[in-house]
Amino acid sequence: MADVIEMIQLSPTMEEGKLVAWNKAEGDEVEAGDIIAEVETDKAAMDMESFYDGVILKILVEAGEAVPVGTPMAIVGESGEDISGLLDELAGGGSGGGSSDAAAADARASDAGDDTAAKDDTPAPASDAPKATGGRGDGRILSSPLARKLAEARGIDLTTIEGTGPAGRIVKRDVEAAAARPAAPAKATAAAAPAATPAPVVEATGAGHSESLSPMRKAIAKNLSAAWQAPAFMLTRTVRMDAAMGLRKQINGQLEAAETGRKVSVNDLVIKAAAKALIDVPAMNAAYQGDSIFLYDHADIGIAVALDGGLITPVIRKAESKPLSDIAVEARELAGRARDKKLQPDEYSGSTFSISNLGMFGIDHFTAVLNPPAAGILAVGRIAKTPVVGDDGELTVASLMTVTLTCDHRAVDGAVGATWLQAFAKYLENPMLMLV
Repeated sequence: MADVIEMIQLSPTMEEGKLVAWNKAEGDEVEAGDIIAEVETDKAAMDMESFYDGVILKILVEAGEAVPVGTPMAIVGESGEDISGLLDELAGGGSGGGSSDAAAADARASDAGDDTAAKDDTPAPASDAPKATGGRGDGRILSSPLARKLAEARGIDLTTIEGTGPAGRIVKRDVEAAAARPAAPAKATAAAAPAATPAPVVEATGAGHSESLSPMRKAIAKNLSAAWQAPAFMLTRTVRMDAAMGLRKQINGQLEAAETGRKVSVNDLVIKAAAKALIDVPAMNAAYQGDSIFLYDHADIGIAVALDGGLITPVIRKAESKPLSDIAVEARELAGRARDKKLQPDEYSGSTFSISNLGMFGIDHFTAVLNPPAAGILAVGRIAKTPVVGDDGELTVASLMTVTLTCDHRAVDGAVGATWLQAFAKYLENPMLMLV
């Protein structure tokens, strides 16, 4: 019996992927585990494997298309196998009978927005449609993968939804309809939260052209729009970097003499100082969780890396305990693979704090948008030679760096952010403390 290969979720936040290229063609044999396609997710370009053995009988999606998770992409079966019935079902022309795999694929095609499926997938009258809890008669809920994913994301119990798909299956539109219904009245003690108002999209006019958003840019727009709803505040401080730059020069001289091939950057010093400060001020190493504050045990630092069409934040785990030279090697290796879009999901997710450094572009000062769920992100400007008045009252020249800490006010108060900035500055202005 033929099997349907569908778009799978290749990253934790992926809702759709762009099919970059097929590695196999119709008529090619495949085995479970073979790389059959390259898919660009919201974070990276990743290989997609086959879960089935057989021959590729039909390719349903062309390279270059954006494909929602759960959408049928190809059919694998035995050579010469008749798949006309399965194709009819995927196109929405089936009656809902046949194999469970084919019926599930039919629902996925309906979820994906197939025009033909939308025409033929007319909701059955409520009196005739089976309830979601009894559609199979064996206790399992008839629902498509995308419907289950949407229901989980929106906190909707599938047993409360009546499916309108084939054989009473719950599909995307059913979950969306349930989400649109008025919620049950909240308890008297709970204060109603104001609904977030999405920013209006103003149509551009004049000479120019439109370019479709990449999966990464779509994810950035969605995630940062959500992050902007958080009540945030910013704290700015100037850090004197003379001692840090002196230590960096000394370390790099020793690394070069030892022919290690390693080199410590200013950003590596910033990462280490931030990590040490997070351990000193654990209240800053936190995440807002609705009815609780989650405090992290380690400083897992996300470093913003600019890519064509977006950015990504690979994570240096337990940075507080790693030597500067190890941080330097890991940061460069992660940044290189990030630019090649070869990072794995566990390498760019789960940061407890983030750093965005634009100093190399000559930027003096800026603010960064939070990277949820972490409660803080540090924006780092350039190091500039600046006239300052010394403790003795004499005018001198110092290397100064301006940093701005953005905090999620739901998890962190101003005093906590200020205390953390003090600790951060202490490590950079007394850099030998980072080595002990």
